[in-house]
Amino acid sequence: MTQQITVIRGDGIGPEIMDATLRMLDTIGADLSYDFQLAGMAAQEETGELLPQATLDSIDKNRVALKAPLTTPVGGGFKSLNVALRKHFDLYANVRPAISFKGSNSRYEDIDLITVRENTEGAYLGEGAWTAADDSRAESKMVVTRKGCERVVRFAFDLARRTGRKKVTIVHKANILKDVTGMFLRVAHEVAEDYKDIESNDLIVDNACMQLVMRPEQFDVIVTTNLFGDIISDLCAGLVGGLGLAPGANIGEKVAMFEAVHGSAPDIAGKGVANPCALMLGAAQMLEHLDQNDRAGRLRKAIAEVIEDGDRTTPDLGGSGTTESFTDAICERLG
Repeated sequence: MTQQITVIRGDGIGPEIMDATLRMLDTIGADLSYDFQLAGMAAQEETGELLPQATLDSIDKNRVALKAPLTTPVGGGFKSLNVALRKHFDLYANVRPAISFKGSNSRYEDIDLITVRENTEGAYLGEGAWTAADDSRAESKMVVTRKGCERVVRFAFDLARRTGRKKVTIVHKANILKDVTGMFLRVAHEVAEDYKDIESNDLIVDNACMQLVMRPEQFDVIVTTNLFGDIISDLCAGLVGGLGLAPGANIGEKVAMFEAVHGSAPDIAGKGVANPCALMLGAAQMLEHLDQNDRAGRLRKAIAEVIEDGDRTTPDLGGSGTTESFTDAICERLG
């Protein structure tokens, strides 16, 4: 039975890499139909809204969304639409794999780890945020709940068990932020007691970052809070060649959204050199969510082969190819 998904083509390079990804999904025979909806600058230009109600209704109906990057201003301007989507649909678990590919700019070989980030609480909520009228002071509260901590940690342990991973590392800052991340650490240890088959340990976030750079092979699954997870998952992307190879899944009880985690890169939009891998790897996560594990595996294998071959990869991966030539090479291996 054909599965309908919501597709958001995004801003900047978004439409280019989304078209490449949908072509790949059609080639692999994923049996999907696409409900195209708007968000971001494209939505504002067409509807006057950054996040139209029609888009929210579509995601609510289809329960699965594939999203290209959306523009988020730095400092001023409107708040992140990604955060708004996570909050609206309670997408509490952000899943960011980091896998090294032969032929990429990876600093290490054989890295295969996952960061599970709490996605709806903590510093990102901006509880009670305000800035003084004279711009002399700004404040924001960090709020976590026992429920929020427990469900994301349990998600991480369930993920480890389901995928045959052996270890979960709990990352925190309970030595300084004794209340908010202290709660996360306490709850995480309580949850770990229900998973005796999975090894667990905990690391303070600054030590975790150092250990990731020095000995990344010691990590398997990392679970942490919202802000720390945002930073750590980008660090892990750096270990394997950059955000061009970094997909992300945002999982809730009812809705799941899959994406490339990099930005909209307006400086290269329309030049035909955008790397589609991150969104394609996000689509692989989506296929697994839809119980199409074989197709997800075939897709990752094709991407790995094309990157290792190197002839038709995009400039960020050291090649002289284009988005189209890269996609051609992947589709040839899937056809």
